[in-house]
Amino acid sequence: MNAEAPFHRIKIRVAALIFNGDEIALIKRVKNGTEQYTVPGGNVDPGEPLPAALARELKEELNLDVDQADAAPRFTWLLDAMVSRPGSTPPRKLHMVFRLSISDHVRGTLSATEHDDTAGVGELVWIRRQETKDLALFPPVPVADLTTPAVDLDAGAALLPELNDSNYRWI
Repeated sequence: MNAEAPFHRIKIRVAALIFNGDEIALIKRVKNGTEQYTVPGGNVDPGEPLPAALARELKEELNLDVDQADAAPRFTWLLDAMVSRPGSTPPRKLHMVFRLSISDHVRGTLSATEHDDTAGVGELVWIRRQETKDLALFPPVPVADLTTPAVDLDAGAALLPELNDSNYRWI
């Protein structure tokens, strides 16, 4: 029996940078003794519209109703990831990252922990945007480079450089 070639399958993951002022919500976990921070989100189900997938994932992970945000989620970045990882044959994953802002009141209603069947329990933490530069952030998007949480981005800047085994190590 031949092993499957890596990256022969494609998965789409939606995620949201959730801002409250100049802080963003991240899911913190410790993997192999290393802190890792994840942008909230998850995989799109087959046939599921992208906005519905984002709304579902944010509700499941943080108990956030996207209608409570200050405005509709804004598409920010697309990251094409072909990264090897321990375990099964990895898929090629397209990370679609959005931004949204929430009020102090909505922030106070979010879940403090996130339960993932694979990764286990994660803690919701709030980190200043500028302090994300040196974090083990996944997907590794340039949050700290945003001049403000609401800055308009050029469409050409939405496609980030490819993520692969030469520039990323799975924790």
